[in-house]
Amino acid sequence: MEKPAKRSRDTREVRDYIRTIVDFPKEGIIFRDVTTLFADARGFRMAVDQLLAPYAGEPIDKVVGLEARGFILGGAVAHQLSVGFVPIRKKGKLPGAVLSQAYALEYGEAVVEIHDDALKPGDRVLIVDDLLATGGTAAAGISLCERLGAEVIGCAFVIDLPELGGRKLLEDLGHEVHALTAFDGA
Repeated sequence: MEKPAKRSRDTREVRDYIRTIVDFPKEGIIFRDVTTLFADARGFRMAVDQLLAPYAGEPIDKVVGLEARGFILGGAVAHQLSVGFVPIRKKGKLPGAVLSQAYALEYGEAVVEIHDDALKPGDRVLIVDDLLATGGTAAAGISLCERLGAEVIGCAFVIDLPELGGRKLLEDLGHEVHALTAFDGA
């Protein structure tokens, strides 16, 4: 009787599923593309599991996802934790009454919004996004959650670009940062 063939053990990590695109969206930028991670069932599952692992067993009321890839990740994390999902969107994308928060960009300003009834005072929330760069979007998201009375228990990202200072910004604001991988450069 023949023994079944041994399956090779896949030892890839989350970072191995992330594609690098040089000079996108403009020359000099090294873009870290997570769509290749999302497209691979094993890689996507690994990322979701690792994003939520530090928070398993924590009382969490909602997962907050930052536009746009944070919706994909945050929705999956919320599903796994059996909690609700709240989107934070770019200005003008949410119907109904919203709270807005402006934040600085390299050249100018952007605004994100949340429904004014999306969170209740005392809600414990986890913020999720694909990438932590300068931290501006995440800090604006934290501000919106806190203005609604929620407690941000952590911020989870697939990628950290430490040279851009986002982790330091969020930690200086008193928030825990969990990132699955880090890449050098901007």
